[in-house]
Amino acid sequence: MPLDKNGIAKRIAQELQDGFYVNLGIGIPTLVANYIPENLEIEFQSENGVLGMGPFPFVGEEDADLINAGKQTITTLPGASFFDTATSFGMIRGKHIDLTVLGAMEVDHSGAIANWKIPDKLIKGMGGAMDLAASADNIIVAMMHTDQNGNSKLKTKCSLPLTGVQCVNRIVTNLAVIDITKNGFLLKERAPDVGIDQIVKKTEGNLIVPDYVKEMVLN
Repeated sequence: MPLDKNGIAKRIAQELQDGFYVNLGIGIPTLVANYIPENLEIEFQSENGVLGMGPFPFVGEEDADLINAGKQTITTLPGASFFDTATSFGMIRGKHIDLTVLGAMEVDHSGAIANWKIPDKLIKGMGGAMDLAASADNIIVAMMHTDQNGNSKLKTKCSLPLTGVQCVNRIVTNLAVIDITKNGFLLKERAPDVGIDQIVKKTEGNLIVPDYVKEMVLN
């Protein structure tokens, strides 16, 4: 069956390696911090000037002064540090972040991403997404495969204002794990009990389907 948001976060957590410095975008990506294997040391960075974020706090234990870039309350791990925005973006632009996880409204099969604006709708703004898209060498997108009307969010060409071009490496949706290649989307894994035909039907962009596609294993 298709994954929920926590399932997507669990699958992305499997991409982390010991010692990684990771930036988590707003939305589904923030959930990744809740599923880090105990044997890994990961440093989570937020554009508003935090390094060393932990899982979300339990209800009643929130500290209103500790927030991430999406204004959600967070916890910090021992050794966490706080700094100004200039230092934070220096880390991003200086390519000191090993992995960036972004949410998106659309991704196309060339690796372009649109995740900051829907025309005629009031939103929070660009934030640090454009800097991350321009500077990060390893970007994973966490998103639902379709919108609320059932339309594919994996496009031939993005229709919404772009955040970055040719920058996405991998997409993890509620249906599949898909890599970006020079020839389009490449199906790598499917969600448990999700058929390949369903994934193909709900993917607008060019999707390459190998002879064997393994099923995701979520610990």
